[in-house]
Amino acid sequence: MSVETTAKEKKQKKSRMQMPEQPPQVRARNFLEVPTGYTPEMAREEASRCLQCKNPGCVEGCPVGVDIPGFIKLIHEGEFTQSIRHIWTMNSLPAVCGRVCPQEIQCEGKCILAKKGEPVAIGNLERFAADWERAHGTGALPPKAAASGKKVAVVGAGPAGLTVAGDLIQKGHDVTVFEAFHKPGGVLLYGIPEFRLPKEIVAQEVNFLERLGVKVECNAVVGRTVTLDELFAQGFQAIFLGVGAGLPKFMNIPGENLVGILSANEYLTRANLMKAYLFPKVDTPIPRGKEVVVLGGGNVAMDSARTALRLGADRVRLVYRRSREEMPARAAEAHHAEEEGIEFFLLTNPVRYLGNEKGRLTGMECIKMELGEPDASGRRRPVAVKGSEFKIDCDLCIVAVGTGANPLLTSSTPDLKLNKWGYIDTDPKTGKTRKKGVWAGGDIVTGSATVILAMGAGRGAANSIHDYLNYGW
Repeated sequence: MSVETTAKEKKQKKSRMQMPEQPPQVRARNFLEVPTGYTPEMAREEASRCLQCKNPGCVEGCPVGVDIPGFIKLIHEGEFTQSIRHIWTMNSLPAVCGRVCPQEIQCEGKCILAKKGEPVAIGNLERFAADWERAHGTGALPPKAAASGKKVAVVGAGPAGLTVAGDLIQKGHDVTVFEAFHKPGGVLLYGIPEFRLPKEIVAQEVNFLERLGVKVECNAVVGRTVTLDELFAQGFQAIFLGVGAGLPKFMNIPGENLVGILSANEYLTRANLMKAYLFPKVDTPIPRGKEVVVLGGGNVAMDSARTALRLGADRVRLVYRRSREEMPARAAEAHHAEEEGIEFFLLTNPVRYLGNEKGRLTGMECIKMELGEPDASGRRRPVAVKGSEFKIDCDLCIVAVGTGANPLLTSSTPDLKLNKWGYIDTDPKTGKTRKKGVWAGGDIVTGSATVILAMGAGRGAANSIHDYLNYGW
């Protein structure tokens, strides 16, 4: 047996370094971040598990193509500053990705160690590198190409738009980001709670882009305050649309107009972007219930349920019409929710809301479900079980069953082609739309998806925009 084989076997036998976390009973009543991060010693120990594969599957599984073995090797060697600079060549938002990416189905899911045990904790190591730079770095920036003199407008300061901005500013182009809200960050800011992604982290990632030269204009509602054609007239030669999919969906069942029923979009925006969680320091109003029900099984549903608990609910129940196996939420988020006391009512669907004489929500009638044949999503279709109706008491219901395409911008741009759901039709590889000089990516193209998939779309669009600015349409 060679020395190389022996070393490989030792790495395979090493246990994955678990990241420390706040105890469930403590964190369930505060908004501090749940995982507390690796120490340098922990990070180097975990990085030592990487096999440094010649054909790394983890890179194949990363939508933005980060050289994962490369940055992990640098962490193992104690070269933390060089590690983050290595990541920056492909990812402008590593502190975000290290926290909210579904690594288990992407990079870590492709790690060869996962075949016989636990994969390398790639997300935790990426977070460590970014956090180390923020705490100990010199503030030095990655190199930029010479100025091209070309101007690009990015509409929407979410993960797709920020990725495009970061890529193109480093390629030498002049980039301005237009954001409708009063702060940049998109879903990173209004959708993901403080305990999962602190707002300070988002602000610092945006500040990194601004220090590179990206200009950010907030309170700019493109489609209302200015049209795409007017942006072209102002001298922008290319435009990227990353406006997300923020149109709330409801279930259209009886009683939906009762007081105490609201969309997860509104609930989380009030709690996060408008900082209702900081009451009484910030006086943004937000509905607070004692008996809370959240409808849905995705990350947004988990975020809503865990937020409600932290805002003082006595009991929070999550109602989802499929089983645990079909639940789209990250396994880690569902696990954290259960640890904190969120109750899962699986294979359950609401039939109607119940209210009192004052028009306020008092409960809902639900029905048990069973799984039938697979539907278009590939998941088994839930079918109602006759005669299985039952009631749940609740004074607040948060609906987290998905979102649709916001028509604000697309309705003012008739030469953009939309699909039957109202999302922008693009070339899947480049993000090109049917309108010359305009690209789109992220949730406004795919519907609600993950942060990293939106970033991957931004990366493809940025490369295509760069080619267009140099060689034409």
